[in-house]
Amino acid sequence: MDYEEFKIDRNVKSITVQEAAKLYKKDPCWIRAGLICGWLPIGFATRRGKKVTSVSDIGHGKGRINYYISPKLLADHLGISMEEILCQQ
Repeated sequence: MDYEEFKIDRNVKSITVQEAAKLYKKDPCWIRAGLICGWLPIGFATRRGKKVTSVSDIGHGKGRINYYISPKLLADHLGISMEEILCQQ
């Protein structure tokens, strides 16, 4: 699911950055950077409804960044089942 598809269906349940970090055995900052820069193809980051694509967009006073992580894309990328993803929640 890409950002445009997500905007149409906002009822899609997201995995948290912390849950994804636990599954990858990485720091949550690694997950955030991957989502923003696009090298982690499991979701995306937005601010005020617009996609954030550069770490230079991170900073105080610019507003909160929201992260969407697709359970399906995460499971596919890790090579595990959806059940394993959902058990982590």
